Amino acid sequence: IGVGHTLPAQNLHVFQARRASFKCRQTSPLNPLTKPNPCSQKPLSSACFSTESTRQHLSNLEKLLQKTNEAEAEPEQVITKPPINGSIGNKGKGLLEGLNLSRIWPETKAAEEMSPRHLNRLQRLLSKSNMEYSPRNSLGSRWREYHGCNDWSGLLDPLDENLRREVVRYGEFVQAAYHGFHSNPAMSTNQAPLPRHVALPDRSYKLTKSLYATSWIGYVAVCDDRREIQRMGRRDIVIALRGTATCMEWAENLRAQLVRIPESDNPTQKVECGFLSLHKTPGAHVPSLAESVVKEVKRLMETYKGESLSITITGHSLGAALSLLVADEISSCAPHVPPIAVFSFGGPRVGNKGFVNRLNERNVKVLRIVNNQDLITRVPGIFIGEGSNQQQQGDLQKKQRNDGFGKVFNMIDNNNPWAYSHVGTELRVDTKMSPYLKPDADMACCHDLEAYLHLVDGFLSSNCPFRSNAKRSLVKLVNDQRSNMKQLYTHKSLSLNLERDRLRVPIPSCLPSPSR
Repeated sequence: IGVGHTLPAQNLHVFQARRASFKCRQTSPLNPLTKPNPCSQKPLSSACFSTESTRQHLSNLEKLLQKTNEAEAEPEQVITKPPINGSIGNKGKGLLEGLNLSRIWPETKAAEEMSPRHLNRLQRLLSKSNMEYSPRNSLGSRWREYHGCNDWSGLLDPLDENLRREVVRYGEFVQAAYHGFHSNPAMSTNQAPLPRHVALPDRSYKLTKSLYATSWIGYVAVCDDRREIQRMGRRDIVIALRGTATCMEWAENLRAQLVRIPESDNPTQKVECGFLSLHKTPGAHVPSLAESVVKEVKRLMETYKGESLSITITGHSLGAALSLLVADEISSCAPHVPPIAVFSFGGPRVGNKGFVNRLNERNVKVLRIVNNQDLITRVPGIFIGEGSNQQQQGDLQKKQRNDGFGKVFNMIDNNNPWAYSHVGTELRVDTKMSPYLKPDADMACCHDLEAYLHLVDGFLSSNCPFRSNAKRSLVKLVNDQRSNMKQLYTHKSLSLNLERDRLRVPIPSCLPSPSR
């Protein structure tokens, strides 16, 4: 069967599907070569297809698809059939697009659209050169709303398309931090580090400062493109921090006891000991993360004095935890600090309820992107009355705070060294909603940053399936998480010669920004 043999969907006989069985015509409506016969429109009472027959049809279709791939390699032999019965030919459509199986089973339309049988769409998502980009909508006067001034109220469920684009874009800044570290992970203890090159995902930004903890951990960048500044409604300063990568950082992660914030006059405001150490400890030839960030933010505020500015801090895993400490640090570093927002991916708990109140008082806005299967977001410590999430405060918890037991819970929150609380507003995604990832994907996949961005890109709302028009490429996800991809897709990637392309064409160090 040649690719050019297009199949007008108008000539297919649509029949009503049932779970157990359904009636059928003498000739199968799934047969693309069957023509309607006016003399045989009545169903035969003795003929009834079972579910097994339907499965047999689908199995035959898979065999046809394999032949279709072979035919695509010979474009000179393509023959286009003229429209039948006055219908318009679906030129360029694939075989199953002509069959339009979703008309037979309407309830599986979304799943069919994301099925590996849709070879054209899958090939686009698995292509390195034919990337699709979301349009750049102007944020204009609404930029403060997308930056969290109203705690993203009304933008999360369903997820606003502009906010989705911004979340993915800030996630790619963190990916650039990972790539910048892995390109040169060594750090000399005998001399000051040399300037480090970082391939930013958005060419509208320029890097202004490298940041260090136990080693290079991130950077500061500022938007330097007039057209992008106009689109966003302000000049944006980005602070991007990677996750755990060194042995020292792993060791600090395990120091999970709560300690008092040095600069705080309130003894009830506490954060994790290990995170605070990474934030405050200087290196042999570099200042601490806290000192570097404050100094650079002050410099940029002075450089762009009089302009509308915003400060966006983004991080993954350990970087998400340090993002909260950085936000707290710069929120009081100078008078009239620009609006501060944190976009964190897979972040652990950082402090107790006193720390949550401290950030709220300083008007730091936090959007936590959380994978429902990511265990890192549930540590450290145990939670007693975790009430920081504004969208998850139940009626029972509110009642407990107001009745006679409220004092007991408050005392536990303030004095228990393991009473951690999450900060800010939550956007919860789920690995099981992805049509590409296995529902039982391992812990590493559920915490992986690219998997997070994949899930955000496909998220519509909490009660909707993965969006069928998701634009993010699957190349990096397939290469990094091949064992956690559904076998249908790994097999299709092989049939599309992705394995050969992966060995022959280098993968770009940073994925292009969807805003470009």
